[in-house]
Amino acid sequence: MTEKLDLQGRVALVTGASRGIGYHVAKELAAAGAHVIAVARTVGGLEELDDEIQAAGGQATLVPLDLIDMPGIDRLGGAIFERWGKLDILVANAGILGIIAPIGHVEAKVFDKVMATNVTGTWRLIRSVDPLLRKSDAGRAIVMTSDVAAHPRAYWGPFAASKAAVEAMVRSWALETQNSALRVNLVDPGPTRTAHRALAMPGEDPKTIPHPSETAARIAATISPTISETGRLFSVRENRFLD
Repeated sequence: MTEKLDLQGRVALVTGASRGIGYHVAKELAAAGAHVIAVARTVGGLEELDDEIQAAGGQATLVPLDLIDMPGIDRLGGAIFERWGKLDILVANAGILGIIAPIGHVEAKVFDKVMATNVTGTWRLIRSVDPLLRKSDAGRAIVMTSDVAAHPRAYWGPFAASKAAVEAMVRSWALETQNSALRVNLVDPGPTRTAHRALAMPGEDPKTIPHPSETAARIAATISPTISETGRLFSVRENRFLD
């Protein structure tokens, strides 16, 4: 995946865009010519992203939105249709870790929030933009996952369960759309220097793992209109589709 990414005239929606991987993926897509719809809870982070994209000659639309706001997700789909009539790219990056703890110690409200954000919010987002992606001549959707979906770790129960559910849902979506122009894949970003990672691995030296900008560059390549894979898992660490 060494070709130059050309997204001129394309519209891309990136969730969790106010920091970390989502922030840098949004910058990559804007640099390639896409108009980026940047979604996140943190307004300050979105404004900083917008400043950087505009300074580089790109364009963005900022949408402060929490993925547990289900009616808000529905309105987002409607607004995209009214303004552009289609969506070319979805990067479903937003998600939360919850808590690292024995499964029996996890509070119900914590478990429910992880599922609402990571699973239900992702489903609602897919439901909202699926018709828009199908209107593109080369719709591309990637949804972030984690290796704990297939290889659970002790104390990671809620997060691992949420990502396993997301993987099953996305693979089903890919099967449903395989005869269309829409390509749907999962992405495992692997270890990346983010706030999410610092929370999960508090004793880790952040300098030993890739910066989000490095990870984002590899993720952006999976969004190219030339990509033919669908229903597969892309490993950023290995820089290839695994299955």
